[in-house]
Amino acid sequence: MKFPKFEDIILYEDSDLLVVNKPPFLSSLDEREGGEINLLRLAKQYTPDAQICHRLDKETSGLLIIAKTPEAYRHISMQFEHRKVNKIYHAIVDGTHVFDDLLVDLPILNVGKGNVVISRGEGKRAETWFKSLKYFKHYTLIEAKPVTGRMHQIRIHLATQKASITGDKMYGGKPAFLSHIKRGYRLTDEEEQPIMKRFALHARQLTFTLLSGEEKTIAADYPKDFAVLLKLLEKNDA
Repeated sequence: MKFPKFEDIILYEDSDLLVVNKPPFLSSLDEREGGEINLLRLAKQYTPDAQICHRLDKETSGLLIIAKTPEAYRHISMQFEHRKVNKIYHAIVDGTHVFDDLLVDLPILNVGKGNVVISRGEGKRAETWFKSLKYFKHYTLIEAKPVTGRMHQIRIHLATQKASITGDKMYGGKPAFLSHIKRGYRLTDEEEQPIMKRFALHARQLTFTLLSGEEKTIAADYPKDFAVLLKLLEKNDA
């Protein structure tokens, strides 16, 4: 994978922290020793004391806050811990779903090896608000506001509503193919590739407090693959 230069993904910077629009397929942290390139490594090349304040799944694109100092890391981490950060994600999901400020309040248990399950007995509390933004014949653009920050929270909560994220095979999502939505689309002899080669989830907006006490809201544009899928749905699946 060829990733953009680190400087080109910075959306906000001051003396304490950076906010970046993470590209898809870039890990937040080291997954293995000496492994592939990741966001933390790129950030440390830019500012040596960089620490990532929260995480996004490798395939998820969008906003991440990176602290430049230990004080900034503590300041931002505490806001996440005390649920003071307002997080908005956008997802494209399979099927048409009318969510009008739906609260999904289902506990999540991390069973290890990157897997989570809903467990009312042993799971940790997890809450997400969902709202439908745009309807298509076979898909819906959804806004998700996670109150808590459990692993895979939005993905598994949507799956419980039979609204799996498009392309999210782990939770029942199916890849989107142009042949499914475009009338008269002719397949060639080659195997058709999905429109997006990942699940359609993007960290769209963050509201948090800077060290100065000022409240800051930052939004991140969709990456190319997400924008292309939306455009094709608007054209062919409206």
